[in-house]
Amino acid sequence: MTKKKLDEIIVEKKQPNHIIINKDVDENKGKWYVIHTYSGYEYKVANQIKQRAETLELTDKIFEVIVPTQEKILIKQGKKHKVNERFLPGYIVVRMLLDDNTWLAVRTTQGVTGFVGAGSQPIPLPEKDVKTIKKLMTSEAPRFKTKFSVGEAVKIIDGPFTDFLGTIESIDEERGKVKVLVLFFGRETPVDLDFLQIQKI
Repeated sequence: MTKKKLDEIIVEKKQPNHIIINKDVDENKGKWYVIHTYSGYEYKVANQIKQRAETLELTDKIFEVIVPTQEKILIKQGKKHKVNERFLPGYIVVRMLLDDNTWLAVRTTQGVTGFVGAGSQPIPLPEKDVKTIKKLMTSEAPRFKTKFSVGEAVKIIDGPFTDFLGTIESIDEERGKVKVLVLFFGRETPVDLDFLQIQKI
């Protein structure tokens, strides 16, 4: 496997994770609310809230929807794929003016299980939490998502140590690297490898 192939990243088709329903509204208007959804329905719910706001003529009260995601690199079938991974599965955030009509429109959207709050009363998300979510969504340097774990036995499938067996000593998800202890000349030697150079046994 060549170095070029290791560095090649496939960008998978992404669903929009930030839906602007009304771009003409001041960004400070309304408050952010956390909506609980069935896990795996976040994008579908976000799109349906947009459609409902338009159909029910509530675009002057429901302004934007965010599916909290972070860009990561996933190792799949020996290739790196750039994907948007949900970091709050089962939750989306909506900026809106809360009243009976908007509450009902969002609450009765298919896939929504409810607002996050005390009892039946939705509580707005503090501004600092909104900033944290947005910062995580736009942070640089996508992290590698891997299914390897420290202490796991692996086989090296590329490079000078091909076919050697080893144990993962440490994982650097930021760089997509692992340190593997390989038995070499009768003693364990640490070897730095790319995620694509090893496989589970």
